[in-house]
Amino acid sequence: QVQLVESGGGLVQAGGSLRLSCGASGRPFSAFDMGWFRQAPGKEREFVAAIKWNGAITEYGDSVKDRFTISRINAESAVYLQMNGLKPEDTAVYYCAARRSTGILRSRPNDYDYWGQGTQVTVSS
Repeated sequence: QVQLVESGGGLVQAGGSLRLSCGASGRPFSAFDMGWFRQAPGKEREFVAAIKWNGAITEYGDSVKDRFTISRINAESAVYLQMNGLKPEDTAVYYCAARRSTGILRSRPNDYDYWGQGTQVTVSS
């Protein structure tokens, strides 16, 4: 089992920045690829970003490319999401997710085995 806890959400004006954090406990953190997803009311869960177990490869959803950056520090069992240039349409609950690292990075929610409880991000116009 892996336990994930997100933090760092909040209310920010359009154009502002937030940094989300996700702390992991349980299995060795370096065994897992990590992802960030988000879900707005009435919408499906959306892929935001993912990072390989060693941080060497990252991928981003089209709507956040060039604005968001995912990173991780294995020694701290933590993954981060730096969000710049926030827009009202980025408003959602943001979830951290983990999957045992095999093959390529995954962007579908069903590919991830462990999830945090989510943190709310609200961007005002």
